[in-house]
Amino acid sequence: MAAEAPSGEFGKCQCQTEPIDSILYQILNRELSSEKWECYNYSQYHRHRVHPWVSSSTGCCPCGENRKVVLKTPEVTCRRASEVLLKTVAFIRNLPSFYQLPHEDQALLIRQSWVPLFVLGLAQEQVDFDLQELLAPSLLKKILLNQSDVDGGEPCGSALGAPLAEVRQLKCFLGKLWNLDMCAKEYAYLKGIILFNPEICGLRFPHYVQTLQQEAWRMLTELNLSMYSRNQARFNWILGAFTNLQAINVYTITELFIKPILGEISLDELLLETLSIK
Repeated sequence: MAAEAPSGEFGKCQCQTEPIDSILYQILNRELSSEKWECYNYSQYHRHRVHPWVSSSTGCCPCGENRKVVLKTPEVTCRRASEVLLKTVAFIRNLPSFYQLPHEDQALLIRQSWVPLFVLGLAQEQVDFDLQELLAPSLLKKILLNQSDVDGGEPCGSALGAPLAEVRQLKCFLGKLWNLDMCAKEYAYLKGIILFNPEICGLRFPHYVQTLQQEAWRMLTELNLSMYSRNQARFNWILGAFTNLQAINVYTITELFIKPILGEISLDELLLETLSIK
């Protein structure tokens, strides 16, 4: 069951917003009540557009790893996500060097890069999104609080949604890219660096792929030196963005943006067919 939290309370779990007077419940949650922590407030995120990196292991609710979120307005966000996918396909189609690779290498590159390419597309197209939390209490909590598996006639949907901690970091990363105010050429070069990754296992022509990536790095470096020569910190963060993009969880992206559009269809297979690679 998806539940929209009141203003100022999104990011807080039920152990904060719904205190229980049961003695047994308080004993089991004694450590939780003695800790001091503050969860991320999404209303503040949208109001002030502040985008700090937030650790999932500190300063956060201890039960946060089990919390799931979904899009608040999927019909709006997923429409924009579909546009991002189409533009990602167009970007790849406009790279003659990509089609000089054998189909096996093309398929490997697509499968390994579509998630970070999609995230860069979200950033470039300024796709922001609101969330709502899936309330799915643990079995032990259901027993202690005498809760049923069905609330209001709807299933809890504990198997649905994306992990809150992962989505929080994704939003922070997007916010940082927006604050950098990257131009279209910077996005294009960074996408090229992501797509032409010679470290992918199984490539038949890794040296050629490495040459293409190095060329993208060179052009990105020259562009930043000409436009932001006095802002080395900005360029250093863009360099680090490569690693951050590679670490984004495919499950999070799929659950949040892809399943509402395509259901259980594999997006990488669909992209291969769209690009006439298979």
